[in-house]
Amino acid sequence: MAPSTRQECALPLKNRSGWLAATVAVTLLALPLPATAATSTTADNADTAAAADRVLRVYNNNIENLVVNNADGTCTRVSGPDQLTSMLVDDNGQKGTSGVAAPDLLIVQQVRGTGQAEAYANQLGTKFGYPAGTYRAIVAWTDPEPWGSTHKCSDQSLGDLKKKQTNAIIWNSRTLNLASDDISKYWSAGWLKPGTAYNNGAGCTLYKPPNNDDGTTNAHKWKRTSAIAARFTIKATGTSVFAATMHLPEQNRQNACAGDGITGISNSGIHIGTDATRLMNNSTIRIVGIDANRTGLAASTLSSFGMTGYGSKATSGSSKIDYIFIQGTVQASSIDYTVSGTKSNHMALYGFITY
Repeated sequence: MAPSTRQECALPLKNRSGWLAATVAVTLLALPLPATAATSTTADNADTAAAADRVLRVYNNNIENLVVNNADGTCTRVSGPDQLTSMLVDDNGQKGTSGVAAPDLLIVQQVRGTGQAEAYANQLGTKFGYPAGTYRAIVAWTDPEPWGSTHKCSDQSLGDLKKKQTNAIIWNSRTLNLASDDISKYWSAGWLKPGTAYNNGAGCTLYKPPNNDDGTTNAHKWKRTSAIAARFTIKATGTSVFAATMHLPEQNRQNACAGDGITGISNSGIHIGTDATRLMNNSTIRIVGIDANRTGLAASTLSSFGMTGYGSKATSGSSKIDYIFIQGTVQASSIDYTVSGTKSNHMALYGFITY
């Protein structure tokens, strides 16, 4: 087998205030051709089946850096393969069956950066018999600075694993194409800075310097809420697919903020950046996965963009704070699109879209 080659493309960006912004890390690998047909039979058969049923399989989950917080104050580290097994389902919403097919898109929150995102992506590929590099990752920040203290873990070594947080999109390069100019610049969430009057949203501001957290402990916490999006093309049909990953601040639960003096789409605290909006407007299928840290968002929240929310069950304890919004023909779900028993602090959501 010919050796694979690897090239990493880092695109430095600046926001309008001149701050050095996120580096969008996309790992591009030239995959070797199999030496014989037998070496790729499993993967090729899976691809043939995927082409036959014309289904785009999408998941959203805050994976919490693959660390679960327990009720007694302890934390448990979870392996990528175990977490993936706990969230991937077949067309009937069942886990662990022969009908669980390779996903096309994983929209995730709370990964430590490029390294963890790529490892997680490769573990997903291994699960379905694909070579390393088949699943690729986009992250908002390649290596965000650490923040916070214990992260509510009695074992500080586990708490430290949660100190770097960014958002990612992982995609299957067998089924989807991605051009470098179809990746959006990151955009910031909004928040109500502590000590500021809400005043129906007038007190809201962008959550980034100079309006980030005071003090050194949480100075870099704002980076975990940087959102990013991309526009993919389905190889089999040429259909365009928009996907965005978002994580809003905890303060959004009480006071919806999406930027300077604004409360966001349908007063949800959600907004979509300028670059991302351009990509979305040029896409047939649209998907937004989000940990909104806010309950009660209606399925119609993003209806102005043609998207509908799926799933109504609790996703974090007794609260529903995670959402998946989709424009497209979504298959019915026997489990309300919400995967109980996901090995994370958050239950995964999914949508299988026919095209």
